[in-house]
Amino acid sequence: MKKEASFTVTPWEVSGEVDYDKLIKEFGTGKISSSLLQKFKDLHPLLRRGIYYSHRDLDLWIKDAEAGKKVSIVTGRGPSEKMHLGHLVPFIVAKSLQDKYNCNVYIPISEDEKFFIKSNLSFEDAQKFADDNVIDILALGFKPDKTFIVRDFSYQNLYKHSCKVAKLISYSTAKAAFGLKNENNIGWTFYPAVQATHILLPQFVSGSHRTIVPVGVDQDPFIRLTRDIAEHSSLGFVKPGAIHAKFIPGLRGSAKMSSSDAETDVIYLSDSSDEVKRKINKHAFSGGKDTLEEHRKLGGNPDIDISYQYLRMFFESDDKKLEKIYKDYKSGKLLSGELKAILIEKVSSFLKDHQKKRDLAKKQVDKFILK
Repeated sequence: MKKEASFTVTPWEVSGEVDYDKLIKEFGTGKISSSLLQKFKDLHPLLRRGIYYSHRDLDLWIKDAEAGKKVSIVTGRGPSEKMHLGHLVPFIVAKSLQDKYNCNVYIPISEDEKFFIKSNLSFEDAQKFADDNVIDILALGFKPDKTFIVRDFSYQNLYKHSCKVAKLISYSTAKAAFGLKNENNIGWTFYPAVQATHILLPQFVSGSHRTIVPVGVDQDPFIRLTRDIAEHSSLGFVKPGAIHAKFIPGLRGSAKMSSSDAETDVIYLSDSSDEVKRKINKHAFSGGKDTLEEHRKLGGNPDIDISYQYLRMFFESDDKKLEKIYKDYKSGKLLSGELKAILIEKVSSFLKDHQKKRDLAKKQVDKFILK
């Protein structure tokens, strides 16, 4: 009998070989169907190629959006470091949906969460990382009149809204939902109420309507808890929907790109072209064979090759070009080094452009801050 692979997926830990179909059953979500995927045919590859694979009420959100009803998107950032490629995923998706449906996007910046959790993060540093992260997010090109940055340390209505939410969540419920343990301060204990407030924020601001939250599948416990209280008579909101992403692997093929091993597993948005080239050439996990002769004869495995996966997720939008890369690599016509070279050029070009757009975004931040 084959032993079932072991993996862990919580808001605080991801490890092992993740069985995404099993998570759908465990979390009670719906798989994004082929008919829903058809709605994404002109959107970012993260959506139309199935990296976002699971959902809650996405069909209802799209129905309202296409009917011209008010809809919105929520996706946030917990700033405790500079941003890497993996951090961009929900914002790229939010931007793509905003472009298609011309809807509002709310972006909570939870300095408080990271300040409570990380013992070595000062209040001042949390704010500095937030300032820097906001610029990276806005450099993606969100619409100023339809995008709202919410800074937890400065948004004046956050505490008022969070109190209304907190009264509806028992401590035992929060503890069961999030696995809270060894909390060393009461701020961390209160934070689940703040996170639920983030998810409901569009409805606090502009009344009841459908919202969708692009998140990694590990964050679904926050969605479940918020859905449980949204329709309470004291709020009268619509249950928020969600779309869940598979994890973006690290360069070495780890389950999830993580800054805990920044030198070998992560490409930062601030990396130079030389750094990108060095990291990919040295550390990107290859699906190629051990020798040139063997690779030419047997071909590589693009399904496990990180360079190919990054092209599929982010950097090659042309489906025909991607298919050719896949076939050439699998046949042995395309070598691992050549595949890495394609990715290096794409990533370097993206980052060079992104870093230029940061300079413009710095001057526009105030237009986006919700006060």
